[in-house]
Amino acid sequence: MIGNWNYGTGRRKTAIARVRLLPGEGEIVVNGRTLEEHFGNAIDLTEVTMPFRVTNTEGRYNAMIKVEGGGHHGQAGAIRHGIARALLQSDPEGSRVALRQAGLLARDPRMK
Repeated sequence: MIGNWNYGTGRRKTAIARVRLLPGEGEIVVNGRTLEEHFGNAIDLTEVTMPFRVTNTEGRYNAMIKVEGGGHHGQAGAIRHGIARALLQSDPEGSRVALRQAGLLARDPRMK
């Protein structure tokens, strides 16, 4: 934990997401907009929030995310990876096994 928040960097294809988790009610802000405003109907938003469901931390953290590069799917994958790494930083022993079994800690190396 750095200060009062946890930090994680996620990558997918050419997208890079910098995720900061703060204790809160579950609000997710991507580049100054809500998750729904940023992605619209382009992706399934439950895939992005999967790390919270796997670790039973839904509604416990607010996520402030800066993402750049790539398209919608690459950005979504980078955000998911960044959230998983930030959650791992907040509770290394308790969440590592669940995140690893769900395949959320490994970077997807596929590039276009």
